[in-house]
Amino acid sequence: MERTRRAGGTVVATGGCFDLLHAGHVSLLQQARRLGDCLVVCVNSDASVRRRKGPARPVTTAADRVRVLQALSDVDAAVVFDEDTPERLLERLRPDIWVKGADYAGAALPEAATVRRYGGEVVLLPFLEGRSTTRLLSHLPAAHPAPPMPSSKGTAKGTPS
Repeated sequence: MERTRRAGGTVVATGGCFDLLHAGHVSLLQQARRLGDCLVVCVNSDASVRRRKGPARPVTTAADRVRVLQALSDVDAAVVFDEDTPERLLERLRPDIWVKGADYAGAALPEAATVRRYGGEVVLLPFLEGRSTTRLLSHLPAAHPAPPMPSSKGTAKGTPS
């Protein structure tokens, strides 16, 4: 970030859980990166994800989520935050542009005031309809258990055949 700033470039940041990376995430990250010269991804910690999404989440640990995000060519850095919102982290990082998906249009983004207070800009980008981790998880077999398999050992003792 400092190299980018010294060179007169634009620092862009976005944030979220990024629990199971999907096409919607990739699209948002690509669009966000095109807005500037450096993209930092603020990642909810495991505890933060549990508070936001429930006890069954996250599916992957923060360390794994960061590793996957940092492997993407559009991501320059990923940093974990433990609070429910990234306000404190944004106050420290002070990106020029804070990006969220347009699914947040009309919603009060608590971090927007922080970004605007130091002179940053909040940008909502289009998202791919129907792409979400929650939707992906709802299609997994655990969400729709298969019927029990019949035993290959015949009938149990004492059970009529």
